[in-house]
Amino acid sequence: MADPLPIHDDPRVTPARPDLAAKHLQHRVKAARYVEGTPRKVVAAQAPVRQQPRHDALLDTEALKGELVTVYETTEEGWSWGQLQSDNHVGWLPTDALGDVGQPATHRVAVKRTLVFAAPSIKSPPIEAFSFGCQLAIARIEPPFAVTATNEFLPLRHLVETHHQERDFVSVAERFLGVPYLWGGKTSLGLDCSALVQLSLTACGFPCWRDSDMQEQSFLPAIEPAADLSNLQRGDVIFWKGHVAIVRDNSTLIHANAHHMAVAIEPIAEAVARIRAAEAGISSIRRLEGLTRPAQ
Repeated sequence: MADPLPIHDDPRVTPARPDLAAKHLQHRVKAARYVEGTPRKVVAAQAPVRQQPRHDALLDTEALKGELVTVYETTEEGWSWGQLQSDNHVGWLPTDALGDVGQPATHRVAVKRTLVFAAPSIKSPPIEAFSFGCQLAIARIEPPFAVTATNEFLPLRHLVETHHQERDFVSVAERFLGVPYLWGGKTSLGLDCSALVQLSLTACGFPCWRDSDMQEQSFLPAIEPAADLSNLQRGDVIFWKGHVAIVRDNSTLIHANAHHMAVAIEPIAEAVARIRAAEAGISSIRRLEGLTRPAQ
C-alpha cells in the first residue's frame, strides 16, 4: 500500500520491536536481529490481530479471508507476528488462521455477509460464512454458484471480481447499517468507526489506513474552518479525536459508534453536539473527490 502521506516508523505499521525487526528495516531501526518475512494467507473467515500473543489481548483489527500477511515470528504457543499487506498493520494473529499463499484471489465478497455451501444447493447446510471484503480463488462458475478449488459453493451474485471498484463509498457504508459496534472489529459481526471507513473506501479502490488518526492525516484536502457545517457534501469525512463519521447528505451522517453500539444514521447536528458534550469538538473535515454518486 502506498502512503497517501508519509507515515514512517509508527509502530502500528512498522514491523519492528527491540528484539526483532523486518530485514528491510535494517538501516532504519535498531533491533537485536533482523529476519526475512514469510508470505502467508488468512485461511479462516477472519482472524483477530492483537497487540499481544494472548486471546484476551486488545483487538487492534481483523484480517479477512484471503488477505496476505508477512510473518516474521511464529511461537510454540500458536501465535504469529506479522504485517498485513492490505494496510501494513502489524500485530499477532493465531497461527492456525494462516496457510499457504496458494492461488491468487479472483473474487471478493460484495455483500455484508454470504454463506458457503458444501453442495450446489441452497437447501444444503451452510458450512461457513464470509464477510464483506473476504477474497477467494474461484476455480469455476456453475450458475448460480461460484465454486472454489475445494468444492465450496458460494452464491455468485454475492461476489465481484477482485478488480471491480464500487462507485459510491457512502452506499457501501450504508450496507453495514445496524451491524454491532466492536472495537477493532472489521466484519459484519462487528466493526468500529475507522473500519467502516476503511472497508467502504477500499471497495472503491482507495487505499486507506486502519485507524482514524492516520486516516485524518492522509485524507486531503481539509475543509476550513472545521466547525463550519453549512457546506457539507455527501462523502465528506468528519473527524474527532478517536472517531470518524461519513456524511450522507447535508443533514445526516453514518458511523459505527459506541453510543448506539451499532452502525447508525444520525442527524449531523445531534451527533456533533453529543460528541462535543461527551468528548471533544470536530478536529477536521476532509473532502474525498470522485468517490460518491448523488444520493438517490
